[in-house]
Amino acid sequence: MAAGGGGRPPGPESSLEPYVQTRIFKIIVIGDSNVGKTCLTFRFCGGTFPDKTEATIGVDFREKTVEIEGERIKVQVWDTAGQERFRKSMVEHYYRNVHAVVFVYDVTKMTSFTNLKMWIEECNGHAVPPLVPRVLVGNKCDLKDLIQVPSSMALKFADAHNMLLFETSAKDPKESQNVDAIFMCLACRLKVQRSLLCRDLEGRPGQARRLEPTHDANGKNSCPC
Repeated sequence: MAAGGGGRPPGPESSLEPYVQTRIFKIIVIGDSNVGKTCLTFRFCGGTFPDKTEATIGVDFREKTVEIEGERIKVQVWDTAGQERFRKSMVEHYYRNVHAVVFVYDVTKMTSFTNLKMWIEECNGHAVPPLVPRVLVGNKCDLKDLIQVPSSMALKFADAHNMLLFETSAKDPKESQNVDAIFMCLACRLKVQRSLLCRDLEGRPGQARRLEPTHDANGKNSCPC
């Protein structure tokens, strides 16, 4: 009698390689209208600057799959309307399950910078946890003759709110690496946070501790930023 039982021959689903689900990080982009939020998301996700843009109505998102330390991660960048009449009905959904926040202002418009306090208050009002990473982005730095917000002022504001500061231009292709750095830095931080959280929960069930970035053998932070 032949050994073994009947049934279907092994198929792709019986592969010895385990299925690894791609993690998804939701990053939201906040700021006044016309500061370049949509253009930043276009530059990061598509590598180009849009020829023509219209005011975002409600919420839109784009995504890009990146690889960090051998792991594929899907970065979802959510873009929202800066005008209250376009975003009021969607704002609750926008903040739900967010992993990181990007606050954007236009370096050539002081009002877009002073309004950042309002955007931070809105973010806090929707109970975004303190551990959610936040960065500050000054866009349109290619318009050097029109700059109204000095780097020193922006850096002081960023320090006061525990944020990193990036100054860049979504339009200038020479600045594309800086645009990538904004979202890749956040993705790296999120990967480290979640790895530490999983490790801590496995080792000490029922207890939580403050999450800190890990360092390599040379003492360098594992996040490139």
